[in-house]
Amino acid sequence: MTLDGATGPRASRGRRTSRPTGDDREQAILATAVRLLERHALSEISIDDLARGAGISRPTFYFYFRSKDAVLLTLLDRVNEEAVRALADPLDRVAEDPVRCWRECLAALYTTFHSHRPVLLATAEVRHTNAEVARWCADMMDVWVTRTEQAIEAERARGAAPPGPGSRELAIVLNAMVDRALYATFTGDGPAVPAAEVVDVLLHAWLTSIYQTAEPAPA
Repeated sequence: MTLDGATGPRASRGRRTSRPTGDDREQAILATAVRLLERHALSEISIDDLARGAGISRPTFYFYFRSKDAVLLTLLDRVNEEAVRALADPLDRVAEDPVRCWRECLAALYTTFHSHRPVLLATAEVRHTNAEVARWCADMMDVWVTRTEQAIEAERARGAAPPGPGSRELAIVLNAMVDRALYATFTGDGPAVPAAEVVDVLLHAWLTSIYQTAEPAPA
C-alpha cells in the first residue's frame, strides 16, 4: 500500500515536461519523506512510498539513496546544518551578555527542532536499533557538548563562571537535559514542560548550573 497519493510529473496536454535533474529527484525524495513522516512512523513508510511520491521508479530511488534510513540521515544532516547556522553567532558572543546569548541558543534549538519535529521523531524511533543513526546522534551530541564545554571554560577563564564540575561533564549533562526536555515537550512523552515555558525553564537550569546564578554579569 502506498502512503502518498502523488504519482510523479505528468506531461501537460500538447507539451513535454522538462526532465528532472538528479538534484531535483533527490529533493523530491527528501520532500516526500518529510511529507510522509508528518503522518506516519518511519517503519510504516516503504521505499515504494518514497519512490512513488517523488515520481520515480524504485530502481531510480536506489541511484540516490541505498535505503530509507539513508534518506533520514540526509534529512538529519540538514537539520543539524540549520541548527549550526542559528547557534554560531550567539555562541561566539556569550561573554557579551550570557543571559541573552544562551537564551538565543536555546530558543534557536527549540525553533529548529520544532520545525523538523517529524524528522526528529523518526530518529527517536530508530536510534536504538539502527547503528548508523545511533552513531550520527552520538557524533552530533559530541559536537554540541564540545562547543558548550569551550564556552564554559571561556566563561570560567574570564571569571564570570565559578569553578565547578569538569566543564565537559557539565556540558554532557546540560545537553542531555535539553535533548530530553525538548523531546518530552514535542511529544508529551512523560512529564513535559509546556512549550511556552520550556526555553525559560531550560535557560534557568543552564545558567544556574554554569554560573550558580540566573543573572551572570556580561563582560
